[in-house]
Amino acid sequence: MAQNIVEQQLLQATKIMEQQVDAEIERLEKMDDDDFEKLRQKRMDAMKKAQQQKQEMLSAGHGKYYEIATEKDFFDECKKSKKVVCHFYRDSTFRCKIIDKHLNILAPKHIETKFIKINAEKCPFLVERLRIVVLPTLCVAIDGKTTDYVVGFDDLGGVDDFPTEMLEWRLGRAQVINYNGDLLNPPEFGENKKKTGILGYAKTNKTIRGRDDDDSSDEDDW
Repeated sequence: MAQNIVEQQLLQATKIMEQQVDAEIERLEKMDDDDFEKLRQKRMDAMKKAQQQKQEMLSAGHGKYYEIATEKDFFDECKKSKKVVCHFYRDSTFRCKIIDKHLNILAPKHIETKFIKINAEKCPFLVERLRIVVLPTLCVAIDGKTTDYVVGFDDLGGVDDFPTEMLEWRLGRAQVINYNGDLLNPPEFGENKKKTGILGYAKTNKTIRGRDDDDSSDEDDW
């Protein structure tokens, strides 16, 4: 009985797909030369617009991972770009160099997002304002508002040798990059293909003024 139900459902799905294909073929057959020219022009315009947007992003510093010098630069960068990931680092914290490695890979891959870093020792006002207490910390800003934080490596599997795909997934969860994978499940990695599971991320939705959460970690406390 169950098998018959499944077969009927598959048959129905197949019929629906066939109907959709037939409808599309019929639509294309009815199109004249003018319709095809309009469709071609529409696609050309969309491609030109996408290329223009890409060039504008590259001109604004997207596509690369670089350091900013001052707190003012941080606010300026967040105003100029819709999506920003800022790494708060310190030279003496070796895990910050691990984050550097991964962001250098992700920046040219996700030009829709700006990737920057700032020395936490040189921006005490900003560190206090955003309540940065653990290094490394990634601050996620969308439309000029801090929306998420990646604090230490807890969200990345809790190990130093996590793959770039793990950080990419986490930033996808933060909606700061265009992520095409499965947002519900993190990438598998490690000897036992350990999964971190979905963690309880502390997200905010506020202007860049400070943090509401009290994240703590056994990383390098600031």
